[in-house]
Amino acid sequence: MAHERAPGAAYRAAGVDVAAGELAVEMIRERARAATRPEVLGDIGGFAAAFAPRLAGLAEPVLVSATDGVGTKLAIAQTLGRHDTVGLDLVAGVVDDLVCQGAEPLFFLDYLACGRLVPERVAEIVGGIAEGCRAAGCALVGGETAEHPGVMGEDEYDLAGFAVGIVERERMLGPTRVLEGDAVVGLASSGLHSNGYSLVRKLILDHDLDLSEEVPALGRTLGEELMRPTRIYAPALLALIEKTEVHAAAHVTGGGIEANVARAVPPGLAAVLRAGSWPEPPIFEHLRRIGGLTRAEMTGTFNCGLGMAVVVPRGSAPEAIALLETRGERAFLVGEIAAGEGARIEG
Repeated sequence: MAHERAPGAAYRAAGVDVAAGELAVEMIRERARAATRPEVLGDIGGFAAAFAPRLAGLAEPVLVSATDGVGTKLAIAQTLGRHDTVGLDLVAGVVDDLVCQGAEPLFFLDYLACGRLVPERVAEIVGGIAEGCRAAGCALVGGETAEHPGVMGEDEYDLAGFAVGIVERERMLGPTRVLEGDAVVGLASSGLHSNGYSLVRKLILDHDLDLSEEVPALGRTLGEELMRPTRIYAPALLALIEKTEVHAAAHVTGGGIEANVARAVPPGLAAVLRAGSWPEPPIFEHLRRIGGLTRAEMTGTFNCGLGMAVVVPRGSAPEAIALLETRGERAFLVGEIAAGEGARIEG
């Protein structure tokens, strides 16, 4: 008489451990509960998430959505076995895109695909997502974890996220509000954030760089510097929008400074940025020197210390900088809006 196999045995033999998935959900649940808002209905673990938005006081509310991933920075995390900050990178990439429209992030969902589901690692990753959501003021309402044995290596994973925000239509930020003579205020980055890592990894491989080696110019190991989490600007920028006039904003992510700042400027106008008007963390010079990169290659790939650019009326720039600094940001007058096209760095 054949022995009856345990439920899920065949699926587990194929590489998918349902029990590990259930354990991961339980470990995630408490972390997600800490990143919530009063509008959330229900709990983590259902087939879908419910959110009852508070629309009182909004004449014409507009829902704004954004999605992003962490990209090849995950390969550095996997090499180092460090998974606690990539969730922060993920949230920052999404909510700081939302706030460029003037939207308040409401709720966030994540998608994690892995070769082998390790509950403790999943909990560490999602813990970072929950921490990012708390910092951004949005709720982590759910997500999906998928195990892909035979398609991904056992220790490989990929991470993506999606968020929805809300803004009053007449208060939406964007190029149509930008005027010649406006000032451009820059917010300092914490480092590389999560962009340009394909080039970073090429430099690591081409020059046989040791991630565990202490780099005097950085004051830490190269690996520690590369895992520095992305700064989340949304709360500070929302506070600025509440207290002063803001015309547009640009999140400096993949493609570097000029390409992203140009997205906040209408045809016929250009954002003219002054080189050296914001601080550049030493990691950028370190990479430039190792790779023999030109200045154009650097600013066309990395944020080079400028994580967000905000366009405000010229006379509002000092007030905007002071307000941002009260929210813990380092802000600088970095340029102005002039006749032309796109964005350029001068000096």
